[in-house]
Amino acid sequence: MKLSKEQVCIRLGEKIREERIKQGLTLERLAHEAEIDYSQLNRIELGKINTSIYQIYQICHFLKIPLTDIFKSIIG
Repeated sequence: MKLSKEQVCIRLGEKIREERIKQGLTLERLAHEAEIDYSQLNRIELGKINTSIYQIYQICHFLKIPLTDIFKSIIG
């Protein structure tokens, strides 16, 4: 099943938020550490924007999760 761009963004954001909360991090802290504007990270987590692979990499790096885990969550 092919996902729409909106579905991919929503699933990506849900996984990032899940990992951030699991690690007890605030949105502000993750944004700061991943060098992403707070409002942009918020929109990523809400699935409102299609972000760059580099920003996803930055987020994964700070959360210490493999980039592949994020993409696996998208396809189920």
